[in-house]
Amino acid sequence: MIAEAGHYALVLALGLALIQSTVPILGARWGDAALMNVARSTALAQLVFTLASFLALITLHVTSDFSVVNVFENSHSMKPLIYKITGVWGNHEGSMLLWVSILALFGGLVAAFGNNLPLSLRAHVLAVQAWVASAFYLFILMTSNPFLRIINPPLEGRDLNPVLQDPGLAVHPPMLYLGYVGFSISFSFAIAALLEGRIDAAWARWVRPWTLLAWIFLTLGIAMGSYWAYYELGWGGWWFWDPVENASLMPWLAGTALLHSAVVMEKRNALKVWTILLSILTFSLSLLGTFLVRSGVLTSVHAFASDPKRGVFILLILCIFIGGSLTLYAWRASALKQGGLFAPISREGALVLNNLFLTTACATVFVGTLYPLALEVTTGQKISVGAPFFNLTFAPLFVPLMLAVPFGPLLAWKRGDLLGAAQRLFAAGVAALVAIAVLWAWTWGGSTLAPLAIGLAVFVVAGALSDLAERTGLFRVPFGTAVRRARGLPRSSWGTVFAHAGVGIALMGIVCETTWNSEYIGSMKTNDVAHVAGYALKFDGLTQRQGPNFQEVAAQFEVSLDGKWLSTMKPSKRSFTTRGSTITEAALLTRGASQLYISLGDIAADGTIAVRIYHKPMVLLIWFGPVLMAFGGMLSLSDRRLRVGAPKPARVPRSLQPAE
Repeated sequence: MIAEAGHYALVLALGLALIQSTVPILGARWGDAALMNVARSTALAQLVFTLASFLALITLHVTSDFSVVNVFENSHSMKPLIYKITGVWGNHEGSMLLWVSILALFGGLVAAFGNNLPLSLRAHVLAVQAWVASAFYLFILMTSNPFLRIINPPLEGRDLNPVLQDPGLAVHPPMLYLGYVGFSISFSFAIAALLEGRIDAAWARWVRPWTLLAWIFLTLGIAMGSYWAYYELGWGGWWFWDPVENASLMPWLAGTALLHSAVVMEKRNALKVWTILLSILTFSLSLLGTFLVRSGVLTSVHAFASDPKRGVFILLILCIFIGGSLTLYAWRASALKQGGLFAPISREGALVLNNLFLTTACATVFVGTLYPLALEVTTGQKISVGAPFFNLTFAPLFVPLMLAVPFGPLLAWKRGDLLGAAQRLFAAGVAALVAIAVLWAWTWGGSTLAPLAIGLAVFVVAGALSDLAERTGLFRVPFGTAVRRARGLPRSSWGTVFAHAGVGIALMGIVCETTWNSEYIGSMKTNDVAHVAGYALKFDGLTQRQGPNFQEVAAQFEVSLDGKWLSTMKPSKRSFTTRGSTITEAALLTRGASQLYISLGDIAADGTIAVRIYHKPMVLLIWFGPVLMAFGGMLSLSDRRLRVGAPKPARVPRSLQPAE
């Protein structure tokens, strides 16, 4: 009965979404407050039924009910409890149910906490959100029902893909979906503004917290996915320019541009048309990512194998929402007034430059990802676009962007002083030059570009700190006064400092890992010693053990440095008999921000084993940077100016009265 109840709850959620998508629109057209308030009650009820459906699927997995197709194909009675739960979204049907649950969650949050919104705007936003939800409810019920039964249920399941049986799966997909789907609120606000023909600084204040929340989750989701691929796939890499990875990077780039554009709109009532377009494009890229993962057009460790019907259905959703929104934009955008003017050298100008580089980088990734697919469809020719293309096109766009990042916060609104900002960044420039000189001397004869890139990263971090010093008057006023000023700074200012510093720190990690990475690849017998970056790793032999649903062969390595023992590392290979597959579990030894990494290959009959040993200097900075960026976003989100919302005008038409 649990499966039937979950299915019925999903059908009821669809019915509520259809009501929510029509009745509030009619209420807004007729000026009927009662009909507009239907959006709030239906959004909350829809959330309840969708969560009930999702909890029903979790219950089926936890209890190993193999009479349900989804449980049979993706679970096993001996699987640890955590993987029974995470296995719910480790497949196409379950992940789509998680997708719509998060969509309903964001709609419910707007309904519950959007009381400061004008009533008609809230009605339109929730109606648009329901349009999206209705499409995906239909998609699940018609092509991807997770509650299908098996007439003659088997005694045991096929187990989850072994690669996905990892704690990272408990975090990565939900984080990523909270980002992907969270941008639907920005989309809904944009469409609602176009339908009403009303967009101003207050609109930007209302939409910015939702955009920021989605951006935070997407940042953490991408970082978690990168780290999961790094330690789980056994290749030692953290980013492969895989098309599915690019599918998450594109909305992140567009969302970052949207955040900065919304700031200009909120502060200066400018860039209205551009902000609306970015709101549409960001969620459109999220939908595109959903299509790429689930249509079957890509073969990737991240992609779900799907039949053509699913791909066609999602493509239809894509065409309706992207085509329809852009058509509405083309029709209504010309009627929007542009707002305040500003000089090219100003904070607004710096944010526009930021948008230019971010959107160009996004377009580069878009072309590199979709061009091979388009070429195969039109000519039948198969080509591969990999790291060389992206490194040559994407990376150069970020060099001028990184140079410009420290200047933006130091420029005044409307008209800034570039020379004055440069003078305030003098210390940051000196720190960058010192870093370049030291690294050049230390790595003499090595890479020429790496010290320059590290210097650029130091400039970004020191520039963020210079902005903080300028705001607090550090070194110009007594230290106690500077501390009091720091405590009084808006949290959004602190958030900007942390976010920009996080970008520089991530860049340091990327440059260090890719430039000074050391490796040993070979075969080892018992008592053999491998030497990597000054470390000695002695192979002590193999041991076997039985896991809950796998058999494991583990190797033991004794690690020493300069003759002193440091630690024991135990990489392993796990064989999942139900799935008939074997995966590698890498061993990691962290020293500061650097890591030793051991991955096992094939094992010979005489006990000889193929190994990959890497020393990755400062590699953890690659993920610490995004975490710091997300922390900056959280600080900004907690700023009181965003919590209280936009100020309400003294007199507004009846249709725009605040929601109750």
